[in-house]
Order: sequence, then C-alpha cells, then structure tokens
Amino acid sequence: MVFDRRPDDMVRITTPELADAFIEEQIKALREQIGDKKVLLALSGGVDSSVVAAMLIKAVGQQLVCVHVNHGLLRKGEPEQVIEVFRNQMNANLIYVDAVDRFLDKLAGVTDPETKRKIIGGEFIEVFAEEARKLDGIQFLGQGTIWPDILESENGIKAHHNAGGLPEDMNFELVEPVKILFKDEVRIVGKQLGLPDGMVYRQPFPGPGLGVRCPGAITRDRLEAVRESDAILREEFAKNDLEGKVWQYFTVVPDFKSTGIKDGKRAFEWCCIVRAIITTDVMTATVAELPHDLMVHITDRITHEVPGINRVLYDFTPKPTGTVEYE
Repeated sequence: MVFDRRPDDMVRITTPELADAFIEEQIKALREQIGDKKVLLALSGGVDSSVVAAMLIKAVGQQLVCVHVNHGLLRKGEPEQVIEVFRNQMNANLIYVDAVDRFLDKLAGVTDPETKRKIIGGEFIEVFAEEARKLDGIQFLGQGTIWPDILESENGIKAHHNAGGLPEDMNFELVEPVKILFKDEVRIVGKQLGLPDGMVYRQPFPGPGLGVRCPGAITRDRLEAVRESDAILREEFAKNDLEGKVWQYFTVVPDFKSTGIKDGKRAFEWCCIVRAIITTDVMTATVAELPHDLMVHITDRITHEVPGINRVLYDFTPKPTGTVEYE
C-alpha cells in the first residue's frame, strides 16, 4: 500500500526489519508505477537523492538514468564518491556532467547572496534540462522529497525545494518513494539498501553547496581554500569521535584579508571561520563546545596546509541571532 500522505498511525522506522519491510513495499509499488519506462533522477550525492537512487536501482535497474552535475561547489571527494558508489559498485546508469567552469563563470563578480543562490539553482535546472533532452523515452522524474519538505511547503515556511522548476516541455510524472519518511528513517532505509555510512550519515549540506560558505564574489582560489579547510575539519572531527555528536560543522572563508606571519615574512591572507552547532530541529541551535587542544591542532593544520589562510576563528554565535549558514 502506497500513501500520498504519512498515515497518522504509521510506526516510526527505527530498525532494520522495519526498513526492509518499507523497501519491499516500495519496490513493488515502483515497479507497478514505472512498468518498462525510464526514470530520470538528479543525483547530488546527498542522503535523500542517494537513497531514492539506490531504491530505484533495486526496483528497475538500468531503466533509471542518474545525472550527477558537478557545479564546482561540492565538498572535497564528493563527485568521486558518487561515481564510485553508483557507477562502480551499484552498476547505475550514471551520466556525470562536469559543469564547474560554466557555474563559476556565471558566478564571477556576483556578491549578493540571493543572486548567487538564484544563479546556482537556475543554472542547475538548465544543465539538468539539457541532459534530459538528450535522452529518449523518459516519462518519470525521481525526487528525494521527504515528509518535512511537504509539511514545510504546506505551512508556507519555505518553497518546496523539490517541486517544479523544469521547463514546460518536460512534463514528467513524479516518483517520490521516500516522501512519507522523516530524515532519520531515510538514513535507516539507506543503510539497509547498502549505501556507505559516509553517504547515509553525512551532515546536512546546503543546496548551493560551498557557494554560501564563500561570502562575497566567489573566486576559484578562495573556493579551494573553503574546500580544503572543510576537508581538514571533517577529518579531525571523524578522528576525534565527534561525527554524529555535532549536528553540523564546516568552514567559511570570507572575502577579506588580514596581516599575518609565515616563514618569517608578512603574509596578507584570508581568515577561516569554523562553525560547529548542535540542534534538534534547526529552528534554534547552540554552539558546540570543542576541546581547546583540538581547536589548536585544527588551527595549526589549516594555517599550514591550506594556501592563502593565516588565521582561524571560531564562531560562538547561536541561532538566533545567527543562522546556521552565512549566506
């Protein structure tokens, strides 16, 4: 039985057994809905789209066409992980699109956060639509809509980030196999589908990617400084058993420089801001209390390993007054 809305009496999926039962039910429903037709899916590598991809691969195999668009704003190693997991391990029908130059050229010189977001979102739809037009026989569009997305869009809290946006000539029927699940349930289902922990339990990541962690006009060198410092932070949190204990943690490299000293010489370089928050609903958030020795070590690594950074700052601002992201 497949529902358009989450039943009030639905048991929360908390065990592998409950997840297996849900997967079995959904695979049967997907095969009935899709038949012998093709499904198109924008695969970001995020939890929701990855779980939908894994479920559709299990249900209809090569009838699923995944499109992974690399816009240059992903974290270090993420495009490679998508290719490794889906193409190499799951034998997915995967189209990889290197659109890095296209996105970064469009973003050059743009400083307003909302304009940046619109460019990134609009360009993504353009690239995805171009790839879709090259394909024949696509009748369905897979989406990683989850239950909170539906509730928030109904309550007017935010625009439904998965709904619409494609040109009118692409009138696909939607396939949304996890739309009645909460995020924690999606993770358990993903684990049962064989996805790696690094993908299933990864922390939230904004739609515009590192574009909102590079305040001001995005430059390639500063974007690379964000990517490399973020990779160091994630590595150190993993080593120190902080994954899963801190809700979200990342680095920001703003567009201003300060004087420092490197190799006995004046270094006029950027600062790197570390943000680490604890929350349950993301409506409010407190700041994680990190061990002093760990912060000293992270600072040492970032300032010595990442070109262009000579200072590391820690953001002590809760939400409110701050937001989680900077833009």
